[in-house]
Amino acid sequence: RGESTFMVEMNEAANILNNATDRSLILMDELGRGTSTFDGLSLAWAIVEFLHDCPPRPRTLFATHYHELTKLEGPLPRLKNANVLVREEGGQVVFLHRLAPGPCDRSYGINVAQMAGMPGQVVGRAVEILARLERGEPQESAPRRLPAEEQLPLFAIAAPESPVVAELRQLDLDRLTPLQALLKLGEWK
Repeated sequence: RGESTFMVEMNEAANILNNATDRSLILMDELGRGTSTFDGLSLAWAIVEFLHDCPPRPRTLFATHYHELTKLEGPLPRLKNANVLVREEGGQVVFLHRLAPGPCDRSYGINVAQMAGMPGQVVGRAVEILARLERGEPQESAPRRLPAEEQLPLFAIAAPESPVVAELRQLDLDRLTPLQALLKLGEWK
């Protein structure tokens, strides 16, 4: 309908705030993520305060990665922080699917990106950038360029087809047994 994701989110949030009652259960997840960081944080902060102070006092669960909002627990007496427990094992994170009182001590966005199958070079570079940002170091004005052989071929024109891909195209998958597929995979590897 010609509306941005952020506009849709703001329309939904406005509808929720304008129609909340004392019998409402409001669930908000990552409000303010579709705009600049400071705009999103400011809107999320104001919405938390509104929900806390508005006369109907609806029950609300507000999930956010804006760590600044966790500091509102003191000034807003009805606000309580909780976080999902995470265990780190050998450089990997395991989400325990249990809530604990208090704010989360860090974000796991890069870990989630890795779990989603993000290319290793992207995850590694994100770790480097995050470390620099956390140390307050200025970032390079130009992004680091990957060597041509490491770049993803987004606009490959007439690139020669890999022999494995060519052979894969010729396979009759309906007639291939699981054992034959496993042997073929081993051969290609």
